[in-house]
Amino acid sequence: MPTSGSHEVAFAIRGPIARGDLPSLCDRVCAVLARSGDVVACDVADVEPDAVTVEALARLQLAARRRDCRVELRKASRELLELVELMGLTHVLVADA
Repeated sequence: MPTSGSHEVAFAIRGPIARGDLPSLCDRVCAVLARSGDVVACDVADVEPDAVTVEALARLQLAARRRDCRVELRKASRELLELVELMGLTHVLVADA
């Protein structure tokens, strides 16, 4: 949840995501982070629930944390959340309730 004075921006990721897409995806999100606030709401309703997607989201979270920001998942499917849990990343990839 954003704190007082924080700013939230939103974007959506569409899938499927290929491993080769990861560098450019991270670059685009880092550009958003550079001009945004503390929280980036990431709509993941249209991504495939697979290991590459979870890796991409974890990389985005790492990039955000390096900029004192965080990525929060929005509209994540049950399958994607189960995969995040299976991979032990529920403390890293936080989803809306």
